[in-house]
Amino acid sequence: MSDQSKTVGLTDEGKRGAAEFYFEFRDVCKAFDERPVLNNVSFKVKRGDTCVIMGRSGVGKSVSLKHIMGFLKADSGQILIDGENVTHFTERQFEEIRRKITMVFQSGALFDSLTVAENIAFPLQEQPGITAEDLEAYVGKLAHMLEVTDVLEKLPSELSTGTKRAVAIARALAQNPEAILYDEPTTMVDPIMAGHMSDLILRLKEAFHKTSIVVTHDTHLARRLADNVVFLQDGRAQVFSNWAEFESSKDPFLRDFLMQDELIPALDVTL
Repeated sequence: MSDQSKTVGLTDEGKRGAAEFYFEFRDVCKAFDERPVLNNVSFKVKRGDTCVIMGRSGVGKSVSLKHIMGFLKADSGQILIDGENVTHFTERQFEEIRRKITMVFQSGALFDSLTVAENIAFPLQEQPGITAEDLEAYVGKLAHMLEVTDVLEKLPSELSTGTKRAVAIARALAQNPEAILYDEPTTMVDPIMAGHMSDLILRLKEAFHKTSIVVTHDTHLARRLADNVVFLQDGRAQVFSNWAEFESSKDPFLRDFLMQDELIPALDVTL
């Protein structure tokens, strides 16, 4: 394996920036049809930490991720990535951001005409210095980590929802991003698969220490992953420095949210 290719896809070493906070929202506002979804939302995510964004459906959890990726523009406020204000970046500038940050969508967003192996390998295709042997080795290692080795030759249409998401995470890691955004990784899967996805994401967090944001209302997942918590309600954000602080909140709505989600499986699809 070439020296250059050894760093591709499996480590974020050497990609550390200078900013303490990798993500920062400063009084971000966003409305749709004059309905406020984000109303002066502010929070910070330290480099290497995992922030969990929680809240009921339609409160702007996924909307927040789309602002980071440049799919949506804030009506006001500022969004900083690795210390750089990206609020008014052009689409071309965001193309560079998307090389550093990858998003795992609820749908998986896999290429239907490519096999699982080809989907995982896709981010590496144009990187210089990677041989066919290197590519096969990376795909094999990522597939093993995400436990999808037995489906490498299948098409996405042949996979379950949970397996599609595992493949999507493998493809995201192949890009060797600085940060990963997860959009409801346990939604619309059965409790056993939800637990399995939680195990996989936790394992990756401990192995790579990538800066991450996980959008979810699954308290079981959040409890295992969160370094800090952002709770969205009525367009506003409550920020908690850790899960224990979040769980001990006396806010009646938040207490009800925690109690209800302990009982109800993760079935809704968020805005």
